[in-house]
Amino acid sequence: MRNTERNTERNTGTNTETNIGIRPFRIDIPQADLDDLNRRLAATRWPDELPDVGWTRGVPLGYLKKLTEHWRTGYDWRAQEKLLNELPQFVTEIDGATVHFAHVRSPEPDALPLVLTHGWPGSIVEFLDVVGPLADPRAHGGDPADAFHLVIPALPGFGFSGPTREAGWHPRRIARAWAELMRRLGYDRYAAQGGDFGALVTPDLGRVDAEHVIGLHVNAATAGFIPFGDVDEETLTDVEKARWARQQLYQNDGNAYFQLQATRPQTIAYSLVDSPAGQLAWIVEKFKEWTYPAAGLPEASLDRDRMLTNVMIYWLTGTAGSAGRIYHEVMHAAEWPYRTEVPTGVAAFAEDIPIRRYAEETNTITHWTDFDTGGHFAAMEVPGLLVGDVREFFRGLR
Repeated sequence: MRNTERNTERNTGTNTETNIGIRPFRIDIPQADLDDLNRRLAATRWPDELPDVGWTRGVPLGYLKKLTEHWRTGYDWRAQEKLLNELPQFVTEIDGATVHFAHVRSPEPDALPLVLTHGWPGSIVEFLDVVGPLADPRAHGGDPADAFHLVIPALPGFGFSGPTREAGWHPRRIARAWAELMRRLGYDRYAAQGGDFGALVTPDLGRVDAEHVIGLHVNAATAGFIPFGDVDEETLTDVEKARWARQQLYQNDGNAYFQLQATRPQTIAYSLVDSPAGQLAWIVEKFKEWTYPAAGLPEASLDRDRMLTNVMIYWLTGTAGSAGRIYHEVMHAAEWPYRTEVPTGVAAFAEDIPIRRYAEETNTITHWTDFDTGGHFAAMEVPGLLVGDVREFFRGLR
């Protein structure tokens, strides 16, 4: 992996910012890395497969072979790299970790700063379709009063942030790093949004930086927004029963990846960092199971090349193992949710599992939207719906 960093510091935020140590960054992958990927894909050693089992035992062989061949012969990384480099990108060091982030300033001078946080197996690629509408609503048929200055960091250990160098990077520590990042950028008052692990980091921003965070918005929310232990199903609404059933299905038949990464992340890292086909299968299974409708192929909900670009971020940076360590961190940290009084909005998409009565135990819920479409990767699946909900929630907090 190679990137291009210019050593000159650059003003990236407001006139009052302190951005010591913030360096411009541009993605520039050596051709040798792409050639190596092509050779590895061509030389994949495929496993056998039982007949007629579909997706019930994992990613089907025929499906993965076809997707791998497209990755090898039809996918254009250079076009995707160019697209990513349209985002102004930077790196900085916070608390001993490298943080790579995009910083997209709105043309609207009174825009509200908003930090967007991805999860696993995501990356900043998730947000490509929401950047324009959020930062420049005037150019996308929206109200310029809804504009945001966007800060989009890669989680420590993920992508171009590179591997973490010490243990302890749990969501609350990441939230503290985000608070420091926003301070360095000169943002004294800002908003936060996130999904998956981003929906853990974002509420934690309300716990560690409530003085500066005006509101929190989450999707794909789990811990802090779902029940743990026994539930009296007779008290649940039909929507809540469906979400509880999805949570139970996940616990019983869908969280083996979680247990492995939460207990033995180093063991699976050897396979993921060495085999691109293995890395693809590990991630594409989640794109299939967590998008809406879950019964369909992931391409029914996501652009195939965008999905591959997300996988490429893991492969080219060699961070599959370090990214997986976040599961171990969150399960071994003594940092459990406690109540935050910062106004919180929830977008609950069709494949999500939050239940409001449980979310209200530790969050100050002032906005809740139930959608009958969309899934875990809402910014990629239904970007217009997510943008609309984010705009609506923060409209009353500006």
